[in-house]
Amino acid sequence: MTAPHADYQLSQLDQLEAESIHIFREVASEFEKPVLMFSGGKDSIVMLRLAEKAFYPAKIPFPVLQVDTGLDFPEVLETRDRWVNRLGVKLVVASIDEAIANGVVVDDGKTSRNRLQIGTLLNAIEENGFTAAFGGGRRDEEKARAKERVYSHRDEFGQWDPKNQRPELWSLYNGRIHEGEHMRIFPISNWTELDVWDYIRREEIEIPNIYFSHQRRVFERDGMLMTETPLNPLRTGEVAEERTVRFRTCGDITLTGCVESTASTVDEIIEEISVARLTERGATRGDDRFSEAAMEDRKKEGYF
Repeated sequence: MTAPHADYQLSQLDQLEAESIHIFREVASEFEKPVLMFSGGKDSIVMLRLAEKAFYPAKIPFPVLQVDTGLDFPEVLETRDRWVNRLGVKLVVASIDEAIANGVVVDDGKTSRNRLQIGTLLNAIEENGFTAAFGGGRRDEEKARAKERVYSHRDEFGQWDPKNQRPELWSLYNGRIHEGEHMRIFPISNWTELDVWDYIRREEIEIPNIYFSHQRRVFERDGMLMTETPLNPLRTGEVAEERTVRFRTCGDITLTGCVESTASTVDEIIEEISVARLTERGATRGDDRFSEAAMEDRKKEGYF
């Protein structure tokens, strides 16, 4: 009679988690001053949960950095504060309003707050001396992000050259940098939107309630449903009405659209996105619709 044996094969989600935790530990041991870029959205919250696991029972050994556009959803900021307080991590806020007041970036009345994040972020990295910055980018989100390595080198100006990325054969990461340079690190690069939601369900992770179905006054602009707010006044011909919607991604309230949905639980959201044909950025982020290369152009300048 054959003796039973344990199955030591990890599930896909366990493999992704193990890879991400390995990346967090590698960066913490290799770089002098890392930081985790934290927007309060689902991807950055999943990263914070992975970092918590990577160093437990010790505290997370680096701060979190948020670039405050001044146009963030209140629900997102509330969730951010609860996570930061629970974990006892240091929160560094880089405010675009302060950056404008200090002459770090120039508000010409035409440039979106999303693009003004670039100079604000680079200034915060330089001022604080951060040598590595964790980001929540995933390769399935957008074409430019599909070009990223896990360790994404940025030069002394904080810029990214997609043609000059280091090979990562056998998941070996080259973190060597010169003074003034830094690395962007993407621990969940190999995850998909569905993987993120499966992990949220498994770990019972708290996320902002705008990800779930709710009633909201919205109007249609450029094929997207936008939130009615004094920050985003209606244009001629636009009419606001109350609909049942949810958000697939969080960002600048004036550029982030929502989708009509009745998915009010994580299970219902997983069922919904399992058949979705567009990524969350492609479906709901106005800043990615300016041109085919909008994201890549911003990333070359220093964007997330």
